[in-house]
Amino acid sequence: MIPNASAILDEFFSGLARAPQSLLMLDYDGTLAPFHVDRYQAVPRPEVRNLLQQIQDRKKTAMVVVTGRPADEIAPLLGLREPVEVWGLHGFERLHPDGRREQEHLPGEVTLKLEELHSALRRDSFGGLLEAKPNAAVMHWRGIAPQDAARIDRQSRALFEPAMKIPGFRLLAFDGGIELRAGRDKSAAVEALLAESSPGTPAAYLGDDLTDEAAFRAIKGRGLSVLVRPEWRQTDADIWLHPPEELVDFLKRWCEAV
Repeated sequence: MIPNASAILDEFFSGLARAPQSLLMLDYDGTLAPFHVDRYQAVPRPEVRNLLQQIQDRKKTAMVVVTGRPADEIAPLLGLREPVEVWGLHGFERLHPDGRREQEHLPGEVTLKLEELHSALRRDSFGGLLEAKPNAAVMHWRGIAPQDAARIDRQSRALFEPAMKIPGFRLLAFDGGIELRAGRDKSAAVEALLAESSPGTPAAYLGDDLTDEAAFRAIKGRGLSVLVRPEWRQTDADIWLHPPEELVDFLKRWCEAV
């Protein structure tokens, strides 16, 4: 933990224990589930899943996953008895627990460019793995030798950078890849969820990657932001937790508080 983290947590959980409702927003890959080369094998550790189930069973916490994955992928991997709300594709889509779905609209020029890039990378992905999203073109190189990963990064950037002339696109690096994305980021999910919560509702956002920094900034002053990763890096988060032990302890304290 970073200095003062214990005091920050004590104050947060004290307020949580007194509150009738709370909001827990969670990134998935790297936060709830360890990274896996096969994305469909990335599942939470049993102790993490059990604690999330206990939090859900207590009915005092709105639990929401905010992820870069498509929203439909989360429920089978998370394995809870009831569905949770999921903001997928970094906020591009919102899947409610009752199955209702909302999706952001992108300009036609952006959609056409993404289709063009998806087609090009399906023909040649430079040795990396293409993830074609409706709001992004993503190149992954997790598990690939460093020299090859560096080459894939260079070639992907060379392909993506001309598209930056089109308004709305952003080029974003993350742990093990690079993404050309349009539309909302994770801050949109945090802003919406906080706005829909009752004033004074204790809220926390847990994430691990650079893509979570927008969410950390969005919750600043209105809730607790938590960086969850094995190694420290510069961050806008309030505290840093080392998984899995400190993440498990955090979720245990949440269970006790509610």
